[in-house]
Amino acid sequence: MNTKANRQTVDLSQYPDLVVIYLGMRVNAPRGLLTLISFGPKISAAVAERPDGLLLHEQMLYSLFPPHLGMRQYWRDFEALERWSRALPHKEWWVDFLRDSRGTGFWHEAYMMRGGMEAVYVDMPKPFGFGAFAVSSPATGAMFSARRRAGVKGDQVAPSPVYQDDV
Repeated sequence: MNTKANRQTVDLSQYPDLVVIYLGMRVNAPRGLLTLISFGPKISAAVAERPDGLLLHEQMLYSLFPPHLGMRQYWRDFEALERWSRALPHKEWWVDFLRDSRGTGFWHEAYMMRGGMEAVYVDMPKPFGFGAFAVSSPATGAMFSARRRAGVKGDQVAPSPVYQDDV
């Protein structure tokens, strides 16, 4: 029996500033498993608060061995994502992680509807995502800020949670 595929598409015209961000945390050392597990409830609680601008949050599994979990989020615009990432609880998570990744690696890649893409990789043991094919460089100077890496115009909407000199 041959059944015709039900092919669908979406109208994104109501989301001209849409941002899609993929994030992941990979276990690099035994203690990293506890770190990874501890973030599940924290992230669930943050998403349950329905941050302004977060349209959808989805969990993802990148690999079982080594454990590498992640998520995909759809944000109304870059400013909403930036505002949330620079406020509590995310601000505290990021500062703590940059002080000690506790046996894990972290990364994110963001894609903007109006153009621009950016990524950051912290303690990832091998190239991943964009880093697997594009030239990598230290996330310092102009490359320290997601807004600058993506080429998003305008001023940041909230102070950076951490400054380059602090990490």
